Amino acid sequence: MRIDFEDLRAATPATVEDIPDWELLCDWFPILSPLDDCPQDDVHHAEGDVGTHTRMVLRELVGADGWEDLDEQARFRLFWAAVFHDSGKPRRNQMVDGRWTSPGHSRAGAFIARENLRAVGIPFHTREEIAAIIAAHQVPFHLDGRDDRDRRAIELSLLLRPRELLMHARADALGRICSDQEDILMRIDLAEIVFEDLGALDGPFPFANDESRVAFFSLADRNPFWEAYEDYDCEVTVMSGLPGSGKDTWIAKNRPGVPVVSLDEIRRRLRISPEDNQGAVQQAALEEARTHLRARRDFVWNTTNVTKDMRGRILDLVREYDGQTARNDHRCARITMVYIETPPSVLVRQNGERKESVHIGVISNLARKLDPPRPYESHETIYVTPGLPEWDFVPAPTP
Repeated sequence: MRIDFEDLRAATPATVEDIPDWELLCDWFPILSPLDDCPQDDVHHAEGDVGTHTRMVLRELVGADGWEDLDEQARFRLFWAAVFHDSGKPRRNQMVDGRWTSPGHSRAGAFIARENLRAVGIPFHTREEIAAIIAAHQVPFHLDGRDDRDRRAIELSLLLRPRELLMHARADALGRICSDQEDILMRIDLAEIVFEDLGALDGPFPFANDESRVAFFSLADRNPFWEAYEDYDCEVTVMSGLPGSGKDTWIAKNRPGVPVVSLDEIRRRLRISPEDNQGAVQQAALEEARTHLRARRDFVWNTTNVTKDMRGRILDLVREYDGQTARNDHRCARITMVYIETPPSVLVRQNGERKESVHIGVISNLARKLDPPRPYESHETIYVTPGLPEWDFVPAPTP
């Protein structure tokens, strides 16, 4: 059954009576069907399988005080996050010491939601906030007791709207049968206090400047309120996007004359295919980057970089180089991340038009791993989404 963004908008309920039939949701997204056959630990989920729990969460969420006061976009984000929030459990479910557990299901569910909502054509920022809620949906249950409590709360405030995460968490706690429900709700209240004390309950944590934000996430024990000195000698532009998304075109238009460290070009030079071991390609690329950094010269790092680990190679190099040459907290390089995403059909066409197209299987594999850049990875993140549906996106309020 083919559906699109408008179908999901129309199906987002205003009242409990408007919640779509579960069978319809499973027809739209077959990945949901296994939830009805996925058992759960009866201590935390005496109601039974994951599908039953999900339907209970949907009713608690849509019936919650304040739901009718939310705008359309907030309802959309919260409802579809709740639909997919435990979709990763069937892939992660296992019996340990006689009890069902699903380690890593939140992250798995975020990837499942991103893949399915990308196929439907959900606006990029809306989709990513939904994925962020799913990835973090258990965090409010334990946030106050974490050693990295403040760091985790600050990180989440840059990815989603904490009030919405807490609203989801309360529905998740109420949409189950368990003996510790009151304790869970109390811990969610404590999580709300953490966000509020940081000034990050209703918007992103108010870093003093871009370098303060990047430094906080790249340096251990960094005070988030510290105002870092900003003075850069060069700019490193890091591209991110699936093959065929249009990275080369963007570079030609927006960075004319700037040296480009291109892993595709290095592969051609070394006669190494994308399917071969990439160790030599990576080393050659990193050495080119070091040459530019030593000369304090602007350059572009151009490869897919669709996961945080992939991006980390160049980001770590730039930050480590800065650390070795820093003078009075001076950082030599400002990092701009450019993420490009086009609709799947456009991506396939553009890849086919390339002089050296990438096998569709390689693209599909990368698409399943897709994890777009987060705003704390670089000083500036530019999201380019040509051809994707537009929605008058309302960003989280800035303190």
